[in-house]
Order: sequence, then C-alpha cells, then structure tokens
Amino acid sequence: MSEGRGALAGGAPGLGRLYVVATPIGNLGDITLRALEILRAVPLIAAEDTRLTRRLLERHEVETRTISYHARSAPAREAELLTHMRGGQDLALVTDAGTPGISDPGEGLVGAWAAAGGTVIPIPGPSAVLAAIAASGIAGPRWSFEGFLPRSGRDRRERIARIASDERGTVVYEAPGRVTATLRDLVAACGPERPAAICRELTKLHEEIVRAPLGQLAERAGGGKLTLRGEFAIVVGQQPGGAPASAASEAAADDALAAAKAEVERLIAGGASRGDAARRVATATRIPRRRLYGAPDEG
Repeated sequence: MSEGRGALAGGAPGLGRLYVVATPIGNLGDITLRALEILRAVPLIAAEDTRLTRRLLERHEVETRTISYHARSAPAREAELLTHMRGGQDLALVTDAGTPGISDPGEGLVGAWAAAGGTVIPIPGPSAVLAAIAASGIAGPRWSFEGFLPRSGRDRRERIARIASDERGTVVYEAPGRVTATLRDLVAACGPERPAAICRELTKLHEEIVRAPLGQLAERAGGGKLTLRGEFAIVVGQQPGGAPASAASEAAADDALAAAKAEVERLIAGGASRGDAARRVATATRIPRRRLYGAPDEG
C-alpha cells in the first residue's frame, strides 16, 4: 500500500484505486488542491506525456514517479498498470491537459479496471469544453459535446448533420489547420446565421474568444482575419428561439434522419428487433425513436 493513504478515499479491499485526475488545460495554476493531494499521495502517476506532466509536478513540488500511458501504448503497458493496482497500489491517471477519457487517452484503462472490480475515483478540475460553454454565452442550458469530428467521409457528414438538426448548442474540438474547413462545413449544414464562437488557447497567454454568426466566422477564417494557431473549441450556439430553420439546416436534418433509418434497417437485417434497433439508433443520434420506425424511404 502507498504511504499517505489517509488522504485517499477508500476502495475495494486488497486492491489499489484508480484516480482519474483532471489537470490544467493551459494555466498551471488552475490545478485543484485535491488533485495535488492525490498526486502527492499515490506511488505512481500514469501520464500521456511524462515530460509535460513533469513540468506540472515540478511547478507544484510533487515528486511522485511517473510512467507513460497514451493512445499508442502497447497492451502490455495497460496490463502492467492493472497488475500494479491488483497488487494493492494506487494509481493516478493524467493526460497532457484536461480530463482523461474526454477526447484524451484513458477510457480503456478505466473500463478495464472497473470491469475487474476495481475502484475508480474521478478528481474533477479544468475542462476546455466547460470553459468554452461558459465563455461563449451562446450554448444555452442544454448542449452536447462532439469532441473531434471525423476528418472526412460519411461519418463526418452525418455528425455535422446531427449538429445542424439539434436545437441545442454543440461544442466541437478542432486542430488549427482544419478550423476553416470545419467552419465551412458547419455553415453548409447549419446555415450562415447560426450563432457561434471560436475559443482559442483557453486559459493560456493568448486566449481569444470570437463570437459571430457561423457565416461570418467562416469568411474571416478563410480570409486570414482569424488567428489559426493553438488549440480550438468551436461552439455552435443553440437555435434562436422561434427562428425558422434554414433550407440547408432542413436538408441536413433530412439527411440525418434518412441515414438513421437506414442504420435501423441494417440492425434489423442483422437480427435485432425493430424496437431494439430504433432504441439503439435513437440513443446514438438523439433522433426521437418514434421517427425511426418507418422505412428509409418513408417521410
């Protein structure tokens, strides 16, 4: 067992605990007191990039040993970490910024340890998606998080179509070199007047939040009038109350419904009942289940 366990929450007898620790998304001063307490008390920290994590630990005088665990880690590394916890040793899991498992590595280890009967304890903290929602002022009280969109193809078109058909706000993460293309695709699906915001380098020195209709943001990005460097969160605002959907938005919604109905038929062909297929697709697409019972060519 690790020293300093009095600072840690209880878990399954004989097993170590997995702490999923949120770390700053930019400003190193944003780490919570509880996160520092956990990072000092555990015997080992699994980090996406040990070099980046070491900067944070040195800033706050944390001397705990680190080991790498990232999206390209071999299965043997995950097995090693599970063995560590099965032996009664606690483990803290961190990524380069934000919360493990939220568009960052970590979900696999968390799922494996939970399935093994281990205790998983979240240590919440800084969040780019929450910072973008709070600072944009356009998402509304109900919103969705899409993370990084597929780079191309049908999956990308369908995901953007669902954003367009959703009345709620949506947050998308994007790489700087793809911001312009993504804004153009969002304009085509959502219409140029849908409110939006580009949130760049949140909590960092060059933090910038630009709010404007999607069409204007796409035009400014394409014309070189936006700084396209750093890390981006794009907020697509909620549909203005009572505003009629644009023709582009209506077409995107129709496409999304047709694709969802086609997926229902595919699941049925694979042996699922119509009710179960409709339920599964409704959960994945947020399209009401009653609209998915018809065949793909039905309105």
